[in-house]
Amino acid sequence: MDPHLLRTYVTVARLASFSAAARELGYTQSAVSQHIAALEQDLGAPLLTRRPVAPTPVGDRLLEHAGPLLLRLDAARADVARLAGAPTPGLTLATTPTALGPRTLGALPVTGTAVSVVGRDEVLTAVATGTADLGLVDGLAAPSDPLSLPDVAPLTAHGVAEEPVAVLLPTGHPLARRAGLRLGDLADARWIDAPDAALPLAQLRTASSGGAFRPGLDYTGTDLRTLTALTAAGHGLALLPLSTATGIPGTVAVPLTSPRLVHRTELLHTGTPTGAAAGMVERLLAASRRPPSAAR
Repeated sequence: MDPHLLRTYVTVARLASFSAAARELGYTQSAVSQHIAALEQDLGAPLLTRRPVAPTPVGDRLLEHAGPLLLRLDAARADVARLAGAPTPGLTLATTPTALGPRTLGALPVTGTAVSVVGRDEVLTAVATGTADLGLVDGLAAPSDPLSLPDVAPLTAHGVAEEPVAVLLPTGHPLARRAGLRLGDLADARWIDAPDAALPLAQLRTASSGGAFRPGLDYTGTDLRTLTALTAAGHGLALLPLSTATGIPGTVAVPLTSPRLVHRTELLHTGTPTGAAAGMVERLLAASRRPPSAAR
């Protein structure tokens, strides 16, 4: 399967337009049509309806494969370019908002660092494709267990921090005075679905063996202040690292006591880091080996 044709197909499907895809890719509209026709001939099935432009059922299935395939190709190109090129000065870091805890913040170089706060999937993509030297990603896990991350490229992951998790509630919530909460008791509560800011609802459902965890509000973004303001206003609960959830006006952070879960942060990179990236990796790994009281 020709990756150039596949990339054209993904672009047309995403934009729902042959002409818009041609403009984005720098091709003529005729060339885009030829790419799609050649791919359909190669696979022996129609991939797009033309009016409107939309994937067929076969095309939808191809899209499921296309994203990981193209990302893997981009990751291979970036890895080869990194090995063949001269080391770049400074450090670029892609991170989720809740992965920037006290330990990870303390390991950042004081100069020459560019930090990009993005969603969890975007962190993996940035590291795999060389857009970022290092990535910080986080999630729910049993103590000392690694995160379950998609296989997008040959990435090395190091566990660098673990801390308790807390349920963030508005101060007037009936459960706000509890000393601890069980996840099972909250399955039918109203939550804020903020997969790139809070710990994702999908992870809560997995941890509780499929509880409902119905979203009362969907929030697309990575700004923690917006998320906590929505919680304080009563739009839904959120699960956050205890250090992030503590001391926010209008809210109460109640530790999660059951099941036994932690907020885990992992450091991601490809190959062998050099320069400022290598220094940050060394600092974080050294800090993770010290007892929690000594690492602060």
